Amino acid sequence: MSWPDAPPLPRPRILRQRWLDLTFVHWAFEPAAVAHFFPPGTRPDTFEGRTYVGLVPFRMVGTGLLRGPGVPYFGSFLETNIRLYSVDETGRRGVVFLSLDADRLAVVATARTVFGLPYRWARMSHVRDGNHHDYSSTVRGADAEVSVGVDMGERIPVGPLEDFLTARWGLHVHRAGRTWYLPNEHPPWILHDATLTDLDADSLLRSVGLEPPDRSPDQVAFSAGVPAEFAVPSAPRSAPRSDRR
Repeated sequence: MSWPDAPPLPRPRILRQRWLDLTFVHWAFEPAAVAHFFPPGTRPDTFEGRTYVGLVPFRMVGTGLLRGPGVPYFGSFLETNIRLYSVDETGRRGVVFLSLDADRLAVVATARTVFGLPYRWARMSHVRDGNHHDYSSTVRGADAEVSVGVDMGERIPVGPLEDFLTARWGLHVHRAGRTWYLPNEHPPWILHDATLTDLDADSLLRSVGLEPPDRSPDQVAFSAGVPAEFAVPSAPRSAPRSDRR
């Protein structure tokens, strides 16, 4: 199986950044258990009848406008997000973020104000020792923290589940009474097997209204990262009436 190409990114393009040293931790959920989190016009996307909740700590680097250097200091930061997998009425697959925690207050304020994204200010760390990565995050003013330790292994082949979880070319967000789709593009992910050495995420999951699963994650992977670009958000188009179920 080969990675699908991203659909052409519309113009104008407004933002670029690099996502580096990512660990993907996923649990399978029944779609009905998380359906209430999705904005109008979207629903849980499913793989073999299940949807997924993702916990993704990583480094954001070089955020800036499409041309010119990244924004000094504020353009690079640590982030940990909790995300769901969405599809809208026209079949566009994306993600819905329940939280995006970052260690730059200006980034948090700007992203919440401009895009309506649920960013939160947190104390965070990332330490790499060879193929081992440790992440930690504590949300300021909230009972929400997470620690993740992972050993990166061998590169893994592309499979249908990896495609489902990572071939996502946009995000859905409810803003100003409408559901918007913010499209992006990036090269195919290169994923590696990953072994958890530490995982404490219960309070972080509860802070966004999720009951922590009583089992180990169903999928864990690591990637060195990709560059990404974003275009102007748009309201999802309605499907033709004859195509609606």
